[in-house]
Amino acid sequence: MFPPTELSLEQQFNIRSFQTQVQSMSQEQAKDFLVKLYEQMLARENMYKAFIKHEWGLDAPSWNQ
Repeated sequence: MFPPTELSLEQQFNIRSFQTQVQSMSQEQAKDFLVKLYEQMLARENMYKAFIKHEWGLDAPSWNQ
């Protein structure tokens, strides 16, 4: 199985800082921020997928086609 995922002190501090920033946002700002954050998460996911495909050699052209 996977090891437990505990946050470092730095990550905990960053969460607290983020929480403070979010609390001062208007509802509209928070909604816009969430959409942008989700977009970044999807872009990161695509980057990870491309990296893994490259590392595993799955992005090489197939000569059998």
